[in-house]
Amino acid sequence: MKSTVVITTKNRKDELRVALRSALDQTVHPEIVVIDDGSTDGTAELVRTEFPQARLIRHEKSRSYIVRRNEAAQLASAPVVFSIDDDAAFSSPRVIEKTLAEFDHPRVGAVAIPCVDVREDQMFRQRAPHAPELFVTDSFIGTAHAVRRDVFLHVGGYRSDLIHQGEERDFCLRMLNLGWVVRLGRADPIHHFESPNRDFRRMDFYGRRNDILFTWHNVPLPYLPLHLCGTTINGIISAARAGRFPRMLSGIITGYGECVRRWHERRPVPGDIYRLSRKLKKAGPLPLGEIEPLLPPIVAAEDFAKRR
Repeated sequence: MKSTVVITTKNRKDELRVALRSALDQTVHPEIVVIDDGSTDGTAELVRTEFPQARLIRHEKSRSYIVRRNEAAQLASAPVVFSIDDDAAFSSPRVIEKTLAEFDHPRVGAVAIPCVDVREDQMFRQRAPHAPELFVTDSFIGTAHAVRRDVFLHVGGYRSDLIHQGEERDFCLRMLNLGWVVRLGRADPIHHFESPNRDFRRMDFYGRRNDILFTWHNVPLPYLPLHLCGTTINGIISAARAGRFPRMLSGIITGYGECVRRWHERRPVPGDIYRLSRKLKKAGPLPLGEIEPLLPPIVAAEDFAKRR
């Protein structure tokens, strides 16, 4: 099975160099697509001169990594798309090879690849338990996942209006509603070297805004009021603990305003899918055999097109 590695980047050429080298070192030799989202630090020149094997798409104007990841999925030619951040790297040459082998069940729409935030701790995140079963989780980390391209496109990709943060769980819930699951992987980890070049102002604002929008878009009645209340309270607590209250509170307020403005866009998932997603989130990963009776039939591409 062939694969495409997509990396969206902006003004992180030194980190990007490490990411690209790790992708080129993979045993399966993936297609590589780099989306330059308006860099001004010579990123495009770096890719052209040092990594001519990569396909470079250069944009003068920045539109956010969510928009660019959707664009990259459209451009990818392989059936499985790996997405990593520009400040991440494959820890060994066999990460892609091992992960591709985990798309061996028709229910698997995406694989959450093990990940280590190297500069934070040495904890393995989203790694499957040591057991023979296929384990399912509720979502994946944006910098460490692979997704079937056809599934990504059928589901509609990420919501572009989220702009920054929170797009993964929204996508995974919509994918679950169409019968596909996120499998926990067992490959060698992706190493995430959190860049010091991070805009916490955007993260604070859009993180809290998108928590509200996720709830509004997806949570069905009668669960919506309680979930929305809990999301709001948790957002306020997070703001107070982080000591960045004004930006986060502004995000919460803006989120509510967006709910009113996007009233007609609300498409909640059925109650049984919502409950299953919450079960996966709270109980931790569960064997596919345990939850498969709760899953809807997989929606084929032609059927999904008729629904839209």
